[in-house]
Formats: sequence, C-alpha cells, structure tokens
Amino acid sequence: QVQLEESGGGLVQAGDSLRLSCGASGLTFSSYAMAWFRQTPGKEREFVSGISWSGRTTGYANSVKGRFTISRDNSKNTVYLQMSSLKPEDTAVYSCASRRTTYVGYTSDMSDYAYWGQGTQVTVSS
Repeated sequence: QVQLEESGGGLVQAGDSLRLSCGASGLTFSSYAMAWFRQTPGKEREFVSGISWSGRTTGYANSVKGRFTISRDNSKNTVYLQMSSLKPEDTAVYSCASRRTTYVGYTSDMSDYAYWGQGTQVTVSS
C-alpha cells in the first residue's frame, strides 16, 4: 500500500520561509517523479513544482519560480519543498503526489499522478 505523508505546514508571516516534507512508503520511491500541488477553497488544485525520479530535473509554476525549491533524498524516500519569501497568496493546502508510471518525468497534469498525500496547510499572514 502506497502512502505519502506531508509535514511542515503552519502559520507564518509574509516574507518568512517554510520547508515541507513528504515521506513515501510502499513504492520504490527512487523510480518515480514527484510533484507538489496546492489548493485553496473554491479553486482547482494547481501545480507548484515537480522533480524527476533522479532529482536532476526540476520545474516550477511561474508564481513560485525563484522563491520555492524542490529537492529529494532517495535514501530517505522523501521529497522536500523549500518555500521562501512567502506571500499571502501562497496560502493553501499543499499536497505531494507520485507519478503513475516509473522512470518518466514530472508533469503539471494532476491526472498523471496516481498517489497523493492528505495535504498540509500553509497559511501566510500579511
């Protein structure tokens, strides 16, 4: 059984930093591209960042480029999202997801991801 569990969310002020973690179990983590998505009430879930199975390739939504950094530690079955210069508009539930297929790259399409965590709330106050 595949499980993804996020941690690290919380309440911070604008300009602060936060690091999210997503631990995986039940799959060969190093074989799967991973991604972070976020969702606010009343809005569709949106792609934030993705990372290839090897960690060599990463990508970001324009709204977070230059402020967020995704990374992974395959020895720990964990993917991270370092968030800096946080803005109130970054407030959302952040979820990690694993690609449906091994040894393919990340995408920004939710339907390409088979496994999801329950999410962690990030709230940025102004």
